[in-house]
Order: sequence, then C-alpha cells, then structure tokens
Amino acid sequence: MWKVLIADDEPIIREGIREAINWREFDMEIIAEAEDGEEALELAVYHEIHVLFVDLNMPMMDGITLMRQIREKLPACRMVVITGYDEFTYAQEAIRLQVDDYILKPTHPQHLREVVMKIKQALEQGFKQNEYIRMLSEQVQKNFSLIRQQFCLKWIHGELTEKEIMAQLSFFQLPSSAPNQLAMIYWQDFFNHQPLLNDRDKQLLFFAIENIASELLSTDCHVMFRDTAGFIVACIWGQIDEGMIRTIEKTLKQYLNVQTNVYIQSIEGGMRKVAEAYQHCKELIYKETNISPIVRRAKQYIQEHFSNPKLTLESVAQFLNVSPVYLSRMMKQELGVSFVNLVTEARMKKAIQLLTSTKLPIYEISEQVGYETQHYFSTAFKKTVGIPPNQYRKGAFLFKEIHENLL
Repeated sequence: MWKVLIADDEPIIREGIREAINWREFDMEIIAEAEDGEEALELAVYHEIHVLFVDLNMPMMDGITLMRQIREKLPACRMVVITGYDEFTYAQEAIRLQVDDYILKPTHPQHLREVVMKIKQALEQGFKQNEYIRMLSEQVQKNFSLIRQQFCLKWIHGELTEKEIMAQLSFFQLPSSAPNQLAMIYWQDFFNHQPLLNDRDKQLLFFAIENIASELLSTDCHVMFRDTAGFIVACIWGQIDEGMIRTIEKTLKQYLNVQTNVYIQSIEGGMRKVAEAYQHCKELIYKETNISPIVRRAKQYIQEHFSNPKLTLESVAQFLNVSPVYLSRMMKQELGVSFVNLVTEARMKKAIQLLTSTKLPIYEISEQVGYETQHYFSTAFKKTVGIPPNQYRKGAFLFKEIHENLL
C-alpha cells in the first residue's frame, strides 16, 4: 500500500479528503494526519510516506517550507497542494517545487479521484523504473569484470576517444588521469601449450595469477585484465620497480608453480598513449619468446642478483650448469649484448630509480646496486649515462630524455 499523509490545520478539510474516496481502491492508505508543518515533517519522515497532501497555510511551519524539507528528505515523495481560490498565486511557488497537482477547498470527490489516480500511476511508473534500474544494476554488478575487461580491451587497442575513456574511468571509479605504467604478465606454459593442463585448469590458473598479482599491486591503483592473446595486462597509476617485478614472478612461482615474466612500459602523453605502450610491450615479449631457455634463465638470474658485487659470468654459468664460454656466446648471439653490459644495464636502471625517488647517499646506492666502492659506481654510471650520479640527481629533470632512452 502507498502511504499517504494529510497535512492541514482544519480538521474538517482533513476529514473531507479522508472520507471522500475509497483509498484502498487506489492501493493507498492514510497512514497519518497532521495539523501543523512541524508535526507533518516528523510523521512524514518516520513513516517514509509516498504521498503528501499539504495545506499552504499552517502554523509552526507553512506548506512551502514543509515541501522544501520533504523534497530534501524524501525526494521521491509525490506532493499535492490543498489550496483555496484566494491562495492560488501563492500556490505558484509550490508548482516550482515540482508538486504533482493541487485540489481546491472544499474538496470535490470526483476531482480528488482524478488527482489520486494520476498520483497512483506516477508512483507505479516510478516503481517500475526503480525495479528496472535495480535489475540493471544487479546485472552490471554480476558482469562487472567482463564489462571492465571489454572497456580495457578497446582502450589498449586504440578504439576509444579520450572523452569515452574519461567517462568510463569514472564509471569504474579509476583516476581521471592517464596511468603511469602498463604492465604485462607473460605465462610461458600457456603459450607453450602445456599438454598437462586442460582448458578448465588453465582458466583457474589465469584467475589465480591475476588475483596474486593484483594483491601484490594493492598499494598502487590499477586495473588488471586479460587480452585476447592471453597476456595479463595492468594499467597502473603509480610506479612499480624491478624489485616488485621480481616479487611478482617469485610469488607466482612459489605458490602456483608457474613460470611468468613481467614487462613494464612507461606511459607519457595522455590516455591514448596507453595503446602505444601496450603494442610496445607486446612486441618486446614476442621478441623475447625467441630467446633460448638458458639465456632467459640467465637474464632472470641477473635481475635477481645484480646487487651482489660478486656476480660474475662464471657464477651464473655455474648456477645454470653450463660453461661460461657457452653462456657468453649464447647471450651475445641472442641478445646482442655481453654479460657485463647486461649486468651494468640492470644496475644502472636501479641506480637511476634510487637517485630520482630517494635521498639515499651515493655510497649507499652504489652498495645497493652491486658496486663495492662509490668510486667504481660513479665511474660506471658516468660511462653509461654520461654524467656523474650526483649531477644526475641535481638535474634529473634536465636529463629526463636520457633516462627514458636508457629505460
């Protein structure tokens, strides 16, 4: 039953409205009556009424003030003004408050029936709309991940305008600025068509990989999804470094026994540059999939141990159970760089990250990136970057282009 409240300081008017029609015929019930505005407001909020019949001239609080309060507290409430001929000009203010109709004193049953019928139809229409919105909202919630994934796929494939991207980022409660980085997780066994895994197990593992990676990235705002090729992609608002990359890879290996590689690409230049970063990252992955397992494991080992000053070609070869000569030749052949250059590159990347994001002394940075002395580190840094580390730190913003090229 729709709940109705009659607010009028004249008992005879309230009685006239109450008795003029059969309210149950319209699925309505007079839930309360009030003789002043303050009482009416209290009863309306308490009963959460659907319909208010309100006199304009009442003590304590007039009808206009009451309707303003009701519009704030019960915005869906339908309102009908009770007025006399001499108050009609005053009633125009009520019309601006979006009242549904008005009835004249004394109440005419036929007119009241017409007004109530119109109110009932409006209430039912509003109820149907709310039900439709509720059902739609439930469907959106059930399929939220799928809807978000479809948006992200269109985004990384460059199929959306900046305006469309901004609108949907707001819907998914993501920042309105472009992400800082794009990350891609490459699961080797999936692309190698591992025969021991059926489709169901693969999907479960994909889901577990996404969950673990997303949990590890919880300190950064991000959206994670899977592309049509089978890569797990994350747009990240924030910065993750090599340490986080290695943590993700190690954790996935430890808990799921899956071998993965994480690739990061910086994004600069706005929303539409996300598509370029995605393509760049994918090209890098396809390029590295042609690398032999030995060289890939060597690269992984270097990334995990570059901070060890005793890291040598011999120690890596021993770990991989191959000869140093063979490993050196394979790395040069497949990567186009020597073992020493690969180690130096990993150390310089980390050094640049520490120089630009921390206030650590140079000697501490040199230790963290695998150099036994500050002098040796400074010499290597200048040879690689072109300037000493202390100068780089002071004028990092001037050498941003050098930094980007190196990374």
